[in-house]
Amino acid sequence: MTHFVYMLKCADGTLYVGSTNDLAKRIAQHNSAKAGAHYTKIRRPVKLVYSETAKTFSAARRREAEIKSWRREKKLSLARAGKKMF
Repeated sequence: MTHFVYMLKCADGTLYVGSTNDLAKRIAQHNSAKAGAHYTKIRRPVKLVYSETAKTFSAARRREAEIKSWRREKKLSLARAGKKMF
């Protein structure tokens, strides 16, 4: 099973980083579901600006934590670089 690490840009310009095994479904949840991430629920709509794949859930979670620890400029630089695989 493929897992994804993704970055969203929220309507207020902030960034959100997460991981999932179904990227399309998760983006839809961020934009419309009543349940889910409170952070994005109050900052809709959100737009996917970056994604990368991981072979395991634990690899995706480690990468998510790594990206979350970065400053905003580094995250934006990653988003400009485009889709990556690891």
